[in-house]
Amino acid sequence: MKFGLNFPARIDAWKDLVVAEELGFSSAWFYDSQMLYSDIYATLALAAEHTKRIKIGTGIAVPSNRIAPVTAHSIATISQLAPGRAMLGIGSGFTGRNMMGLPPVPLADVREHVRICRALLRGEEVLYREGKRERWIRFMHPDRGYINIKEPIPIIVAAQGPKALALAGEVGDGWMAPVSDAAGFRRNLDAVRAAAQRAGRPLDNFTATMFAAVCVLKPGESLASPRVLDQMGPIAAVALHALWETSAVAAQLPPTVRPIYERYRDEYVGTLDLPADRRYMKVHEGHMIYVKSGEQRFLTPDVIASFSMTAPREQLIARIKELEDAGLDEIAFSLPNDGARERIEELGREIVARY
Repeated sequence: MKFGLNFPARIDAWKDLVVAEELGFSSAWFYDSQMLYSDIYATLALAAEHTKRIKIGTGIAVPSNRIAPVTAHSIATISQLAPGRAMLGIGSGFTGRNMMGLPPVPLADVREHVRICRALLRGEEVLYREGKRERWIRFMHPDRGYINIKEPIPIIVAAQGPKALALAGEVGDGWMAPVSDAAGFRRNLDAVRAAAQRAGRPLDNFTATMFAAVCVLKPGESLASPRVLDQMGPIAAVALHALWETSAVAAQLPPTVRPIYERYRDEYVGTLDLPADRRYMKVHEGHMIYVKSGEQRFLTPDVIASFSMTAPREQLIARIKELEDAGLDEIAFSLPNDGARERIEELGREIVARY
């Protein structure tokens, strides 16, 4: 099992990655959300410059944020700084889109983005479309130190719903998804693998990554403890934001959480003194950074349990082993920016070092 991290793109995150690398973490993924965080490629560039072994990638890049040639060029530039360590995660988008009041991009656009990026990163010519125009493009100077496409850059597709899972198998070098139980993870991975086989794609080097908020409970500590709420609150609140957006998370909503979400929708979002066409900005404020005033009362133990892995160390390790048996290759711990260093040290000591 490999252990990684994923958190908002923050321009000085490299300081935390230096520590993570020493503690044995193998990867770091950053969110691409331009209205909330630092620029993802500037963040990756500094991370590449200050680390030596840890792999770094977009978790995830959103096709509408940049045209595909720019995405390919950006990650190839990171690969020039960190040869063999760059990864390109691509998906339909969450806050990168929702923070502007827009829905996820269509899966057809994700497919096309992957097609162009993969060809360019292989050094090939590829037909690029802009409206009714079609033009052949390629990287002109890949051997002059501007970019690096000599080392492979895997393209990992983020997916949850059935059609997206099929797409991940058909075009991805790997699949990434949010936390789930082992049975649900296995079902989804089987769907991804089946799609890859139908497409005639080899699975030898295909990887499966899970993003999970993890909190190690101390003896006698409960899901309602202040420390747990401090660590898991910003991440659990994201689940409520996703449900309000009726994202794919909503389809996996446990019955125990549905009434809490309905209260959040009616008693929090429904009472915001904002026009309906501005509410999305308030909902996503603080996303993965802090819990907004008024949201705390909706972060019940049921919500924490449903959208995180919070348990004593032995139970967490046992659950991770179940996921590994189900086919998981890497678990990436989701971290809010506040207190990231302490969390990295704690998870490195309690999970990574003891696994």
